[in-house]
Amino acid sequence: RLKGVLGLLILVLPLVLPLALLLVYLKNLSLSPVFYQFTDIVIIYLAVGRKSLREHALNVLKPLEQGDLDKAREKISLIVSRDTHEMSQPQVIIACLESIIENSNDAIFGVIIWYLIGGAPGVLVYRLVNTLDAMWGYKNERFLYFGWAAARLDDVLNWLPARLSVFSFALVARGSEFNKVWQTAFQQGGKCSSKNAGPVMSAGACALNIKLGGKARYNGVSINKPDLGYGNQAGISDIKHALLLIDKTLLLWLGVLVGVNVVNGYG
Repeated sequence: RLKGVLGLLILVLPLVLPLALLLVYLKNLSLSPVFYQFTDIVIIYLAVGRKSLREHALNVLKPLEQGDLDKAREKISLIVSRDTHEMSQPQVIIACLESIIENSNDAIFGVIIWYLIGGAPGVLVYRLVNTLDAMWGYKNERFLYFGWAAARLDDVLNWLPARLSVFSFALVARGSEFNKVWQTAFQQGGKCSSKNAGPVMSAGACALNIKLGGKARYNGVSINKPDLGYGNQAGISDIKHALLLIDKTLLLWLGVLVGVNVVNGYG
């Protein structure tokens, strides 16, 4: 575990500290506020992973619409860690939906929330830790201890964004059932191995009025994942519906971001 902690510090601190010092230096130059706003826009644009998330989802959707299950399996294997070579069509759809809903928090909403909390350095720390967790956070012999620090820090940094994502999904998609979506998300999500990803996926499923979870295979071992959401069996069209839900929620958070900047500008 100590090696994992040291690896995390060695990769994160040399990138974050210079950026923080540079921003402090630039602020002392008393440059135009437009410069800082432009810098912030560039940082958020580079950090937000909406384009990549959307491309991966559409790469799975296209062969599904064409009836090419083998191609869909090939594409879904690029974004999930579960075994994909024997997946049925419903399993491919569920895997795609779970992936894009979970990663909307990591790649989009978490970035904006951590910008609001810690500015550009906050965004950089969040994305670096998130990336290292994706690389090292596996519970296998190689990474069980080495990846512990990155995984635990990622859990901490995602605690607030995950809950705000649940709130946002409930508010944007099914406002009339807000309480039901909120309660269901944490009841179901609490049964998942990740206490952050579980509620987010459940809330997204509830917002779309679909069911996720069920059987999946990891390294040849079949497991039953907790049921997430309620309503209809997920279908091919729900991938587009999920992308639309994510875009609507992104607009909500961009509105919050603009509002905060306006208030700070008058402050």
